[in-house]
Amino acid sequence: MEAEEEVEKINIVAENVRESETGDQGVGLLGSEKGPPRTWKYKCASYVLALRPWSFSASLTPVALGSALAYRSQGTLDPGLLVGSAVTVLAVHGAGNLVNTYYDFSKGIDHKKSDDRTLVDRILEPQDVVRFGVFLYTLGCISAACLYCFSTLRLEHLALIYFGGLSSSFLYTGGIGFKYVALGDVVILITFGPLAVMFAYAVQVGYLSLLPFLYAIPLALSTEAILHSNNTRDMESDRQAGIVTLAILIGPTLSYVLYNTLLFLPYLIFCVLATRYTISMALPLLTIPMAFSLERQFRSQSFLKIPQRTAKLNLLLGLFYVFGILLAPPGSLPKL
Repeated sequence: MEAEEEVEKINIVAENVRESETGDQGVGLLGSEKGPPRTWKYKCASYVLALRPWSFSASLTPVALGSALAYRSQGTLDPGLLVGSAVTVLAVHGAGNLVNTYYDFSKGIDHKKSDDRTLVDRILEPQDVVRFGVFLYTLGCISAACLYCFSTLRLEHLALIYFGGLSSSFLYTGGIGFKYVALGDVVILITFGPLAVMFAYAVQVGYLSLLPFLYAIPLALSTEAILHSNNTRDMESDRQAGIVTLAILIGPTLSYVLYNTLLFLPYLIFCVLATRYTISMALPLLTIPMAFSLERQFRSQSFLKIPQRTAKLNLLLGLFYVFGILLAPPGSLPKL
C-alpha cells in the first residue's frame, strides 16, 4: 500500500472515531455508555499520525544500505543487529519528527493549511507530543545499549554516531533550531545519509570506515529531495512566520533547479557504477519514470503530497540500490 494512502487512512480513522465519540456522548444522555475501545483506537491512530510514517523511508533505507555493505564486505550479516539498528534509527527519527511538530506549533509556524496539523487540530495535546518524544528517545537509547552488548563495535564509536544522530534530530528544530536558520538541509543531508548508513555498517562489522560515506551519497541526495520539496511547498508560510530556509534564500526558480539536481544526480551516479563496475547497479534506474513525474509536478507548482511522493521514490530507489549491491558479483564494486 502506498505511503500517502496509509496516512490518509489514519486520518480517516481518526476522524471517524472522533465523530463516533461525539455521537456516543449524545447517546449517553439517553443512558448509553461510551465504548473505551474507540477511545484507545483514536489515541493510537493519533500517535501514528503524529509520527509521519510516510517519512520513515529516510531511516529504513540507510539502515538497509549499511547492512548490505557490511554483508558484501564481511560475507555475513547478523539479523538481530539489523533489526536493532532499524529500531534505534526509527526511534530517533520518530522522536525528531515529534520535536519538529512541537516547536513548529510553539513558534506559530503550523496552521490550518499545514501538512502537519497534529497540534493545530488538537489531535494531540502538546504534553502528549512531549511525552511520546521522550519515550521514543528513551527507546532509542535502550536499543543502542542492546546493540553495544551484542556488537563488537567500541562503545565510544557507537556513542559518537548514535548521540550525533540524536542531537541532530533534536537540534533540527529544538535548541539552536537549524531548520529556522537555513541549516536544516545540511543536518538532514548528513544525518539521514552518511551517518545512518555508517551506524548500520559499523554495528555489523565492529569498526568505523569511510566506505559507507561514499556509498551513501546517492541515497543522501534523494533523502534531501524530500526535505527540499517540503520547504519549497511551505515557502510562503515559513516566510510569514519569520524563519529562513534554503528554499526561501534561493527562491522558486533555483529551488526547482536544486530539486531536479537532488532528484536526478543519483541516477547519473548509478549509470557510472553500472557501466564501470556491474550492471546490477542499473536497477535503481527503474524508478526514473517516477522521478520525471515528480519533476513535472514540481515544475507546475502543484505541491500537494509531493513530499510524500518523493519519500516513496526514495524508498524504492533505496531498495533497488540495496538489491543492486547484494546482486553484484564478488569483487566487482570498489572496496567490496
